[in-house]
Amino acid sequence: MQGTKGLFVPGPTNIPHAIRQAIDVPMEDHRAPDLPAFILPLFADLKKIFKTQSAQVFVFPSSGTGGWEAAITNTLVPGDKVLAARFGQFSHLWIDLCQRHGLDVEIVDVDWGEGVPLDQYADRLKADTTHKIKAVLVCHNETATGVTSDVAGVRQALNDTGHPALLFVDGVSSIASIDFRMDEWGVDIAVSGSQKGFMLPGGLAILCVSQKALEATKQAELARCYFDFKDMIATNKDGYFPYTPPMNLIRGLRVSVDRLLDEGLENVFARHHFLATGVRKAIDAWGLKLCAADPKWHSDTVSAICLPDGFDSGELLKRAYYRYGISLGAGLSKVAGRVFRIGHLGDLNEMMLMMALAGAEMSMRDLGVPVEAGSGVAAAEEYYRSAENGYKDMVPMLIAAE
Repeated sequence: MQGTKGLFVPGPTNIPHAIRQAIDVPMEDHRAPDLPAFILPLFADLKKIFKTQSAQVFVFPSSGTGGWEAAITNTLVPGDKVLAARFGQFSHLWIDLCQRHGLDVEIVDVDWGEGVPLDQYADRLKADTTHKIKAVLVCHNETATGVTSDVAGVRQALNDTGHPALLFVDGVSSIASIDFRMDEWGVDIAVSGSQKGFMLPGGLAILCVSQKALEATKQAELARCYFDFKDMIATNKDGYFPYTPPMNLIRGLRVSVDRLLDEGLENVFARHHFLATGVRKAIDAWGLKLCAADPKWHSDTVSAICLPDGFDSGELLKRAYYRYGISLGAGLSKVAGRVFRIGHLGDLNEMMLMMALAGAEMSMRDLGVPVEAGSGVAAAEEYYRSAENGYKDMVPMLIAAE
């Protein structure tokens, strides 16, 4: 097929031209004497993305999974109890990782389509009078189901019970796209990845670690080497890394952070909400439902869309890819074959999403899914057009040049 394929999975996301240019540079000396003048300001600006003043940022050559591993191995002891909710593939995988490291995971199973159950977390924390729970895990944005959970509510549950457990957050598909407040929410470790809101190729796990969590490293006994915070601290303070860093990705990260800060984080969040709302208008017009069971769970970075019984989302993805040249996200694990996903995060605008909606709509009609021709596209179009002035009020930078 001629032309550019459309990428609408919830990660990896589209890479802006300026970031691609920043990555496509000759190899450089990662021990050069002028490298700290580049690295140290980058660390400082990354803290702004996490909205923290006191925490420390680490950048590991890894995926987000490596970030999960770094979080637990640097702070916990074999046999430690952690509290975690399982409500999608990625919350499940973090639990699995903890169990493989010999941790005792107290699992709260939740219907896929819901988020962290604050009441159950509060009850379990209150019941833990001897404070055996050492860490509480939260998947801020469950990418598999398009569900966003209330991190601030989890912090409130910890505070209300006076529980000292560390608060760990998977923010891989939320940080740099939807509101995240490290200090205000009392998050101890936040894990993100380069391939989503940061608009980079996969390959960097970007963590932010509180002083409380850094203190916990003194008693941590889980085996680690590559992901050891101590090695990073010893070299990062001087603007270097303990091993060869992927400097091309880090050069791209500098441009990514600049773009996010230039747009303004609140504007970034408003843009994602605006784009996501248009997608949800289309889904409503198709007569379909989101996997997210209630509007309070709706994600502004990915929509997981349920197909009617009798239709296979795997076939829909193939049709969209081979016939219309667009990549949509697959249903994973429990929802495999039942849902497809549209990622709406990173470097996106209305017209790009109209391509995703038109391609999804045509693919569904090709497979016999009973959706009316043009219904979803029209609904999104009318929302984006009629909401234009309100969106401009939210994002004044977008009209500064007019």
